[in-house]
Amino acid sequence: MNRLEPTRSKILLLDDDEIILLAIKETLGREDYDISVFSKASEALEALKSDRFAAIVSDQRMPEMTGLEFLHESKNLQPNASRILITGVLTLNTVIDAVNKGEIYRFLAKPWIREELIATIRNAVQRTQLLEANERLREDTLHLNEELVVANAQLQEKVTALTAGKEALDQANRALRENFEHSLELCHRLIETFHPVLGRQTKSVATICRDMAEALGLADETRDVLMTSAWLHNIGMVGIPRQVCSKSLRSPGGLTETERQLLRHHPIYGQTLAAFVNDLRAVGETIRAHHERFDGTGYPDGLKRQEIPEAAQILCVAVGFVESNLSREEAIEQILHESGQAYDPEVVRLFLKVSNRTSLPRKVKEITIAELEPGMVLARGIYSPSGLLLISEDKVLTPLTVAKIREHNEVTPITQRLLTYRPD
Repeated sequence: MNRLEPTRSKILLLDDDEIILLAIKETLGREDYDISVFSKASEALEALKSDRFAAIVSDQRMPEMTGLEFLHESKNLQPNASRILITGVLTLNTVIDAVNKGEIYRFLAKPWIREELIATIRNAVQRTQLLEANERLREDTLHLNEELVVANAQLQEKVTALTAGKEALDQANRALRENFEHSLELCHRLIETFHPVLGRQTKSVATICRDMAEALGLADETRDVLMTSAWLHNIGMVGIPRQVCSKSLRSPGGLTETERQLLRHHPIYGQTLAAFVNDLRAVGETIRAHHERFDGTGYPDGLKRQEIPEAAQILCVAVGFVESNLSREEAIEQILHESGQAYDPEVVRLFLKVSNRTSLPRKVKEITIAELEPGMVLARGIYSPSGLLLISEDKVLTPLTVAKIREHNEVTPITQRLLTYRPD
């Protein structure tokens, strides 16, 4: 169906009286309609099959069929066309019944009034145009609804695919996070195996950094860099001879200049190890800078103030507190004293805010079985060579416990390191 409206509305006139046809056509001539006139109903019906009309006007009394019969046929051919009956003999009940059944739109009584005829035809044309516009709108709506159903189905498929993809991506990210956390744990175990004291210090540093990150409300990316750096900041120590590491932890003042220079390289070693993972560049930079000082006298690069990465400034304070070899109160006092020199004053204020939740690691010592004494506390459980737990961690040694350990060692030698500390 052609959706373009004709420039002139078409009117069909049917009457067996040529004079009446001429009169109606002349009356409507000034209204700019395209008028087709017929004197036979059969010819008019054929025209209705091939052309579309806005209004159909028919006389009632004709030889082939009555006007009502013709308009009934017209309704089957062009249901939207407005049908008008001109009559002078039909009863009012018959006409009203025809209107109610939809057979005709209006009827005109003979003789008609010119203005009434023009108004009736004009209203009939407007009615037809409105019906056709509504029909086009309905068709467009149905078509759009069909397209919308298809589009919604396609959209649902895409949403389902995206949801599945997101779930797969989330699962992959969780797996990566778990693997990364396992790798951090493995690194921590490596540090702890290399030297148990370093392992405990690392754990304490990570705890302090976590509390400070929460208090500061760090962005996720900075927080992740800080926490990863906290767990790995001592990884470079594995590149230093263990006896030098033990000496620095036991009596740092007794280090030779060569040993001190060797220790000063462990942040660089740590950055090198972190560089093996592409995503840990910021972590490597933080590890390298965790012994820098706010006044620029730190190592290895002599960075100062804002040159030191944000995460490294926080890590510096945590490391300084844990590695101080002082009591908790003395360590806090030293941090406060070094504010503005070794440490960023703002970071120190943050540390003091969370210091009530911080604690220093136990001063763990590695001893021989002969050095065991009642009152010591085991920093690590003692196991038999077969893996059986003999004495649990944090167990306070009694004279009886010490005797049993020595007796067991006589029968089945204990090969693991003995790590103890004195209770506060």
